[in-house]
Amino acid sequence: MEEKYMKEALKEAQKAFDKWEVPVGCVIVKDGKIIARAHNIKELSNDTTKHAEILAIQKASKKLGAWRLLDCDMYVTLEPCSMCAGAIINSRISNLYYGASDEKTGAVGSVLNLFDDYTFNHKVNYEKGILKDECENILKSFFKELRQKKKEEKV
Repeated sequence: MEEKYMKEALKEAQKAFDKWEVPVGCVIVKDGKIIARAHNIKELSNDTTKHAEILAIQKASKKLGAWRLLDCDMYVTLEPCSMCAGAIINSRISNLYYGASDEKTGAVGSVLNLFDDYTFNHKVNYEKGILKDECENILKSFFKELRQKKKEEKV
């Protein structure tokens, strides 16, 4: 089941890629249905808070008419940063599933772990490595193409 929803998150990541945004995609699921989808738009919006997770949380909250996303699961292609991990905790998401680890800014096990290393009023269960290769490959492809694009612009 996790792979089905991660494939949907990968579709969102591809939308970000197509806009020259870092390809991170996210979906939020409640009762077996996707209630929110989002992808990074940081560059387009010139807003550092426009991460896929934050945007998906906002959409899900609007759809449910509540800031508490109780009994919701999040699927995201890249390990959340500290901002997003904090938002996941504060929105009361039940379960997080992510694909690729982020050794530079990951806050759910790579650089630090907000979910396990600190005591908050809400506990988020998590599983990493869902469609890991696919999630890593879209990121690697993006940065390879971005480097090539910048190289060509210099010529």
